[in-house]
Amino acid sequence: MGESTGALFTVPRCDACDKPAVVEQAYSGRILCGKHLAKSVRKKISKELRLQLPLVKGEHTTILVAVSGGKDSAVLLDAIVDLVGQRRDVTIIAGTVDEGIEGYRPPSIECAASLCERLGVEHHVVNYPELSFIEMDEVVKRLPMVMAKDNDAPRMACSYCGVFRRQGINHLAAKVGADVIALGHNLDDMAQTVLMNMANADIERTLRLAPHTATPVDGLAPRIVPLRWVPEQEIHLYALHKSLPMHHEECPNARGALRWRHREMVAHMEADVPGTRHGLVRMADQIKGLRDQIVALGGDEGRPAPPTPCPRCGSPTSAAQCKACDMRDLLGVADDQSTL
Repeated sequence: MGESTGALFTVPRCDACDKPAVVEQAYSGRILCGKHLAKSVRKKISKELRLQLPLVKGEHTTILVAVSGGKDSAVLLDAIVDLVGQRRDVTIIAGTVDEGIEGYRPPSIECAASLCERLGVEHHVVNYPELSFIEMDEVVKRLPMVMAKDNDAPRMACSYCGVFRRQGINHLAAKVGADVIALGHNLDDMAQTVLMNMANADIERTLRLAPHTATPVDGLAPRIVPLRWVPEQEIHLYALHKSLPMHHEECPNARGALRWRHREMVAHMEADVPGTRHGLVRMADQIKGLRDQIVALGGDEGRPAPPTPCPRCGSPTSAAQCKACDMRDLLGVADDQSTL
């Protein structure tokens, strides 16, 4: 490996072409420049897309790509358009959920719209009031009152937003007739989720992790996660290398959330033992694989019970009513079925 020596520091050279490197992959030992990093990222996404998105000859597939305006969804949409966008049997549509966070969501929607225009992709946006949810800025204001009334209610805005946003994505998928929903979860996101599930002894959530290619849920388009083996840092560098429009700000409600703490834990673990993130995600895959073996042997208990329609809004749920309606009640929102 060559090196470029300056007056103050030494820049490592790419191990593939000897150009200045932009990343050192501690988990693989590779040192790559922007061009070869982009090639590596594209190869990982391509492999996962082939595994997670079975395209049947003679059948048309509509993919809804969830785009937020951030780096992950920008890379996801760019890669999917690059890899399957020219196929006549594939339609790619982008969808954004506007949670109603002043100063954060409007500029990110502009980035998402700019990317869709650049790639020639149809773009749909749905906001919380259209789904009969109150906007997140109002949720944050109401949380102290919610906690005063019910001490067991979720304390963090992210708990409400995650549930409402999933409903928004499902709404968009139904609106455009999507066969598949593509989400921009990267390797760090997936590892954090697995660790959170482990800490809560929540094997049920682990079994429900995307991709859902082999385990679709009745009434919902299966989710795929083509970025799941690509680290967050490499996603960011890829987006910069390709000059993709992206919003750089973190959600103002995110800090203090449980995921934020697990994010820091995974980062420390990965720094101490490179490859930890990959190990966590592989473990989840192995758990799901064991479930599939049980089912193959005739064990019905290996599969979660099929969902039933929520009696209030019709969304699939495994409980008496869906989580979104539970949270509507907590926040004191009156029913409005007209937009669902």
